[in-house]
Amino acid sequence: MDKKEIKKLYSSKVNLLKKYNESYFDKNKSIVSDKEYDEIKKEVLDLEKNFSYLVSKYSPSQSVGFKPSKNFKKSLHKIPMLSLGNAFSEEDLINFEKKIQNYLSLRNDFKISYSAEPKIDGISASLTFKNGKFHKGLSRGDGKEGEDITENLKTIKDIPKQISHKDFPKEIEIRGEVFIQNSDFKSLNEKFANPRNAASGSLRQKNPEETKKIPLKFIAYTFGYESGLKINNQSDFLKKLSEWGFKTNPLNKLATGIKNLMENYNEIEKKRTNIDFDIDGIVYKVNDFAMQRRLGNVANAPRWAIAHKFSSNKAVSKILDIEIQIGRTGALTPVAKIKPINIGGVIVSNATLHNEDEINRKDIRVGDTAVIERAGDVIPHILSVDKQKRSKNSKKFIFPKNCPSCGSETIKEFNNVTKKVDAVRRCSSEGYYCDKVSIEKLKHFVSKEAFNIDGFGKKIVENFWKLKFIKFPQDIFNLDFSKIENLDGWGKLSVQNLKYSIYQKKTISLERFIYSLGIRHIGLENAKLLSKHFISFSEFKKLSKQNDYEEMFNIDGIGETQVNSIKNFFSNETNKQVLNELEKALLIKDAIQNSEDGILKNMTFLVTGKLNGISRAEVKSLIEENSGKTISSVSKKLNFLIIGEKPTKKKVDYAKELKIKVIDQVEFLKMLNKTS
Repeated sequence: MDKKEIKKLYSSKVNLLKKYNESYFDKNKSIVSDKEYDEIKKEVLDLEKNFSYLVSKYSPSQSVGFKPSKNFKKSLHKIPMLSLGNAFSEEDLINFEKKIQNYLSLRNDFKISYSAEPKIDGISASLTFKNGKFHKGLSRGDGKEGEDITENLKTIKDIPKQISHKDFPKEIEIRGEVFIQNSDFKSLNEKFANPRNAASGSLRQKNPEETKKIPLKFIAYTFGYESGLKINNQSDFLKKLSEWGFKTNPLNKLATGIKNLMENYNEIEKKRTNIDFDIDGIVYKVNDFAMQRRLGNVANAPRWAIAHKFSSNKAVSKILDIEIQIGRTGALTPVAKIKPINIGGVIVSNATLHNEDEINRKDIRVGDTAVIERAGDVIPHILSVDKQKRSKNSKKFIFPKNCPSCGSETIKEFNNVTKKVDAVRRCSSEGYYCDKVSIEKLKHFVSKEAFNIDGFGKKIVENFWKLKFIKFPQDIFNLDFSKIENLDGWGKLSVQNLKYSIYQKKTISLERFIYSLGIRHIGLENAKLLSKHFISFSEFKKLSKQNDYEEMFNIDGIGETQVNSIKNFFSNETNKQVLNELEKALLIKDAIQNSEDGILKNMTFLVTGKLNGISRAEVKSLIEENSGKTISSVSKKLNFLIIGEKPTKKKVDYAKELKIKVIDQVEFLKMLNKTS
């Protein structure tokens, strides 16, 4: 994109902002959603940042005292606001507790105490206090960065503005939920669909005086960053919140044991309709803060907390058809097309049937009357069918033995871990031979955690595929924009926007590039491990020219399943050609190497045998936190072999043969200046 085109794009976006601002502030009428407004504003600021010659007096960077710019300033959370894993049954809770016990190497009879807190269906917010004064308030945003909504939060009476208690920390980020009581919502239901929408819309008002008119409430439940907090557990922290002037949930309870959690869950679910605010489940948090710190987080959720969602809504409908959808990994997923039915305020017309085994086990057929369940955010699924209402002409559903898209044989793979045949049937084609698989791969390629190309969503992928504009990932970077401009719904401005979005994403990190390829069993976390190992794209690409993949087994976290998937990927000539073409079009940045100067820097470790009071996963975390590395086998690259009870004799003997230092748990902890 040349300088003239960039200036034209910038001018069009600034004029849009000017139009929206005039409508909102002069005519008190919003002609665009807040989300769309913020996106355009960000695009303007990004353009100014990337191209210094761009300037306009109507830009949010130039307008002094401009309310939207001030009120919607972005700010990073000092500690990320994570999401929670979900539980829907007692079995889920049992598995949750087992994972905690295994991670911490606790005895099965060890009693874990939980803070059980009803989950309010509102809007999360974080409040930073410095020296007792309310300093800043942020929305959750994407978990890492939120919107500065301080002035709007100051209008909420439940939020203390000054706290003078002597034991209040010097600095702390109090987190909680902003919501509207159901009784208060009755006077607002003409403007909003539900209390949650009302709370969200009110918090994102650009004028705090308007927010002040809405009866918002705030309940506090946890903290993020803190300096000077002298409390050891969650239940005591909740008590302190009340002492400091915050409202807390009156239904909070301390409980031990899964049976007690279930009893409390059932009691609250019965009261649910009589509570004056919406709750959609109960959050269980390990009460002890020291245990929370040891457990840490996995991906974007804590290991020490889970949300137990309330029982779903159910309804009865007729199965009109069963369709087979094909995913990017070739998985064939059956979907029931049902007569549209309202379940919990949502119109449902599709229900997942999971897989072939599920259809056979429940004997689900086209024309059946079925019970459909919608649990929380889970996709609606069929619980059962009423066989007594089944037509005499009903026929058993036969799952396709050949791919409905490309005709390739469908297969069920043997799982070496479970020693069973997988329930999922897959298209056996490789590369981009199957059209349906190819389309899903392209959707994955442009998805948020991969290339994240603005304005290039799933519908655009499908449309461009039908028009034969794209077939392979590299085609995205070689589009004929003159053809797109002539399509219905497209014009010069929208094409310029798309062109700029694609241009912006021609530089990508190695980990996101590897993830974007859609290699089966290689999610974002595994892509990170691979990028750290190979460092550069050129090293990663060398896999296409080698037959021996043994070295990859030394990447901690990468196992036989992942290695076989990578091997299959590189054995396909089309995939190799795609990599060659993408290399020409993109700048793939090398992985950032760990520059931390921890006490285990440049040291490698391997654990064998059972450790006392600490799991292998926790040892791995300790090693990585201190700049060390763990590998999965004894080799010349290994520096220390940590042994516990009943270590593998072969590993110990081989380590001694290679003159690798063998240490026990006590010696390892001494290296970290810790005691056992």
